[in-house]
Amino acid sequence: MEPLAARIRPTKITDVVGQEHLVGEGKPLRVAIEKKHKFSFILWGPPGTGKTTIARIYARALHAELFELSAVSAGKDDIRKIISAESHDRGTLGIRTKVLFLDEIHRFNKSQQDFLLPYVESGELTLIGATTENPSFEVIAPLLSRCRVFVLEPLSEEALRTIVKKTKIKVNKDAFDWLLGYSNGDARKALGMMEGAMSLYGNVSVETLNKALESPHLRYDKKGEEHYDTISAFIKSMRASQADAALYYLARMVEAGEDPLFIARRMVVFASEDVGLAQPTALVVANAVFRACETIGYPECAINLAHGVAYLAGAKKDRSAYDALRSAQTDVRAHGNLPIPKKIRNPVTRLMKELDYGKEYEKYDLESYLPDKLKKKKYLK
Repeated sequence: MEPLAARIRPTKITDVVGQEHLVGEGKPLRVAIEKKHKFSFILWGPPGTGKTTIARIYARALHAELFELSAVSAGKDDIRKIISAESHDRGTLGIRTKVLFLDEIHRFNKSQQDFLLPYVESGELTLIGATTENPSFEVIAPLLSRCRVFVLEPLSEEALRTIVKKTKIKVNKDAFDWLLGYSNGDARKALGMMEGAMSLYGNVSVETLNKALESPHLRYDKKGEEHYDTISAFIKSMRASQADAALYYLARMVEAGEDPLFIARRMVVFASEDVGLAQPTALVVANAVFRACETIGYPECAINLAHGVAYLAGAKKDRSAYDALRSAQTDVRAHGNLPIPKKIRNPVTRLMKELDYGKEYEKYDLESYLPDKLKKKKYLK
């Protein structure tokens, strides 16, 4: 029998739960699917948020022949087979469209992406890439320039509740709250736990969910689970200044063959987000570790990673710059582009001078340079 997540997977765009900014009425992916626009795109977002579902619905809307590959195990030969394969039927305008859904496209190396590029460029393949990593770092520029990028968000509590209801399985409030915390916006993860509890104990409750989580008999969806749980534990251990725990989770990732650049990138982010102003040299160290991993590679770069982890875990922590940025971004989204005070505008023309651009500007002015509506705001505390 198919997994629960597969059995309730939507087949129509109107049935997709969540991602309203992409699939809601009048939104870009909804319009593309309804009007059968043919183009390549990349879906960037966390696991269990609908990437595979959207790809299949799109291919079905185009009456295309869909090929699904995982970049973890696929290679150039798999692409060759798809290109050379005869279409099963023909559309009104000739050979049936071939859509390649390449999951975890960030795992394709540069050579593999270079090989894929001409087929996407010529239109022989319509590419839908799925990635949990920032495609601007992981996808080569020529391929990225030929794809639109759509960002998926973790599923909200409301969306997850709707999905759970679709299963027709009785889940009380406490059990749902448990699933909400466990899944972290990942529907597949939540459904997998529900299915495990049902198959092992016949019902879904906090007790059976906890038992299922600990059970060696429960089959987990291996598609990204260990990867995300381990990196989460790794970051949280460094945040808590627990160097031993951070090194342990680093060792697990290294032994599993995790991409060292993935680990190093998270360390660079951590250096600014969590260490921040308390120890600015942390960013220098993290960048040096990234560069070392880039130039040395496994197995030796594991030592560079360990060096960086020990340093970051032991560093003082200060999230004030990170929190200040997020607060400022909230105001930008709420108020839009508020007028910049005239005194700090650049008077590059005579008219601008006449309009008092730059008037009374002083280098070391104590008056706030924020827009008038935000004069009293303090972001960095």
